[in-house]
Amino acid sequence: MMAISMAQALNAAMRDAMQADSSVVVFGEDVGTLGGVFTVTAGLAEEFGEDRCFDTPLAESGIAGFAVGMAMQGFRPVIEMQFDAFAYPAFEQLASHVAKIRNRTRGAVHVPMVIRIPYGGGIGGVEHHSDSSESHYAHIPGLKVVTPATVEDAYSLLREAIDDPDPVVFMEPKKLYWTKSEASMPVRTAGFGQASIRRTGSDITLIAYGTTVPTALEAAEAATEQGLDIEVVDLRTLVPLDDATIVGSVTRTGRCVVVTEANGFAGIGAELVARIQERCFYSLDAPVLRVTGFDVPYPPPLYEHHYLPGVDRILDAVDRLEWEDQSKSA
Repeated sequence: MMAISMAQALNAAMRDAMQADSSVVVFGEDVGTLGGVFTVTAGLAEEFGEDRCFDTPLAESGIAGFAVGMAMQGFRPVIEMQFDAFAYPAFEQLASHVAKIRNRTRGAVHVPMVIRIPYGGGIGGVEHHSDSSESHYAHIPGLKVVTPATVEDAYSLLREAIDDPDPVVFMEPKKLYWTKSEASMPVRTAGFGQASIRRTGSDITLIAYGTTVPTALEAAEAATEQGLDIEVVDLRTLVPLDDATIVGSVTRTGRCVVVTEANGFAGIGAELVARIQERCFYSLDAPVLRVTGFDVPYPPPLYEHHYLPGVDRILDAVDRLEWEDQSKSA
């Protein structure tokens, strides 16, 4: 069995979806001839022709607007926004039209489209190439927001997104594109709204998604040297959110750290902390903590390791939980 990368799994998901359904079309900047800057769409134009996989002008708002019209007419567009911050010009289309058409028409018109956004840092990218913009989309009712952390989920969740009758913002963690798995495609995992417990534990819950899942797992393994048994929850989908798995885990462990790469203020981490405090208050032995990116623009490549949440910062938060627990007992 050959190892397959996350980028290859995403490519296989689009290829299989295009073979299964002639209404699926893929377009965006450099996705055709070049095969995408990360080779995620490599070979699709050659296999399916320029009518179904094609390049567009450098105009993200136009890409999104064109996809809206196609989706309303029965196509299933899968569009690429090349880099996270490049998608901002398309935000008005997504917030004002993509997210609202179904509600505006009382369910008469659907827009089954996928907005693929490579996001996050860790690849030495410069400003406008390393944003974690997931909270922008999660805040808009009508959009589903998905981010895989494993090769298997990359394939399965993208197939699920393409099949979904509603618009899905599919956040692809760039620094995980080259992670590999021995799994052979196709692999179907759990659907939307179901988190996954990547590591079971009894002392503390680490909640992560996308880019931060491998870091959380590494931190949990390192914490065993301190005699701690840490559980790691991978959210998989931010909208819909699996409250049941989150609450179940934190209720059992009594302590929780949320790990996100995005800026801390008003982000997904803040929402998670609020929900956990509301639902698990009487089970908590210490305050819920966050380990996030800093509230500054993304730094130059040589400094990104200071910005990104790492194992040491997660373990520092774990130590704070331990101190809070001991001081409460005293």
